[in-house]
Amino acid sequence: MRQWLGSTRPVLKRSSIIVTRLTSPTRPRYVAQLAQQQVHPRTEKQPRPQDNLSPLSPRPDPFSLLAPQIAHLRKTLLNLLGSSHPGLTDIAEYYFLHPSKQVRPLLVLLFSCATNGLGGKWDLKRWAADCEGAGGRAEELDRPLSRPDVLNDWNPNMPDHTASFSSVFSIPPPSLPRQPPQPPSFSEFSPSSHSSPSLLLPAQLRLAQIVEMIHVASLLHDDVIDNSPLRRGAPSAPAAFGNKLSVLAGDFLLGRASAALSRLGDSEVVELISSVIANLVEGEILQMKDVHGEELGLVGGPSPRVGQENWNIYLKRSYLKTASLMAKGTRAAVVLGGCREGEIWKEVAYAYGRNLGIAFQLVDDVLDYESGEAAMGKPGGADLQLGLATGPALYAWEEHPEMGPLVERKFEKEGDVELARDLVRRSSGVERTRELAQAHADGARDVLKLLPDSDAKTALEVLTEKVVKRTS
Repeated sequence: MRQWLGSTRPVLKRSSIIVTRLTSPTRPRYVAQLAQQQVHPRTEKQPRPQDNLSPLSPRPDPFSLLAPQIAHLRKTLLNLLGSSHPGLTDIAEYYFLHPSKQVRPLLVLLFSCATNGLGGKWDLKRWAADCEGAGGRAEELDRPLSRPDVLNDWNPNMPDHTASFSSVFSIPPPSLPRQPPQPPSFSEFSPSSHSSPSLLLPAQLRLAQIVEMIHVASLLHDDVIDNSPLRRGAPSAPAAFGNKLSVLAGDFLLGRASAALSRLGDSEVVELISSVIANLVEGEILQMKDVHGEELGLVGGPSPRVGQENWNIYLKRSYLKTASLMAKGTRAAVVLGGCREGEIWKEVAYAYGRNLGIAFQLVDDVLDYESGEAAMGKPGGADLQLGLATGPALYAWEEHPEMGPLVERKFEKEGDVELARDLVRRSSGVERTRELAQAHADGARDVLKLLPDSDAKTALEVLTEKVVKRTS
């Protein structure tokens, strides 16, 4: 980024964006053919990622490389959303049935492809995905940990797994505990299994679905809070179903995601993804504090002068509401692939997701000024209508002091939004915000140098370019 005279926004140093550069260890020989990615044989057979590559295309497109897997996840995800109330099921499925970028589940799967086989516990994870009773097979991830009638109580769609309310509940005889199989020692794994192509584990595929469920739940809640009429070019859920049912549908999705998360059987992953839900709430509170702080009794708000404090709040909000899910989702995928504490792979995943997520949000804020409803699928100028000063407005404030009073009163007066948009147009705010997004995208790309070469790694590199250059 270039230095702007008199700017209170410091130029970002590379070291503030990327993790410390370390030497990449030698790639184990049993994952040398990571480009020949395939789905685990215990799961439903799907095309391999390399089958989607054109021989004339030296760099795989991230959205094409795993397109069949993403389509399969979208289809099977709906099976996780059934409810005893059909109306609730309809609302919960509403946003899944409209086209979306699927960036978050794509990140989970790409990082899984790029790192499976590198972690010290990969052999154990692979064994669990293949051994009946070990908890890692696809069908076992659908199996409840508690008795179905305890989990469901009443669900007419599941008559064989539902407790009756026609009589007093009686204690059923306890079932005998299952004895899980004992994993063999690593020395018992045959050399042929080590040299086979890396696999997408069923737990990683399920994590991709969980991440998307949490994202959609946040959209349902956001559209209620923001009173948004559109989402993905169609009426928003609040516009179609009302605020109350939309809030309940978001809560329902979080409940379903939490149940699926618990069945992955990894405490670190549960902790990571649970903290994302807390981050989403914290980010929304931070945004509400900026706009409705006084009326809600929340202490704080934007400073009357543009400066580092306003930038810090803005970027922190961008992390909490957008980047946290990308960063912790990718880190969780690498953990599920067997990365041990002290190994660099999950640090690479987190740094990549954090930087890419912030870049994604910065570009989103640029498009709010550049694009209309047709391109974005939601009303243009929505941030100013909500009283939010994002990157372009903060940069414009540095160049046009008259922006300050507009920000301070949250663009509430008649004509404020139009004046603010004009000040942004007459400033370099949009260009500088794109440069800031590019700096974060470059940081995401740089950390990938620690990973061995593969189609998945190249696709992650291409994704950093697509995120910055996108127009919708």
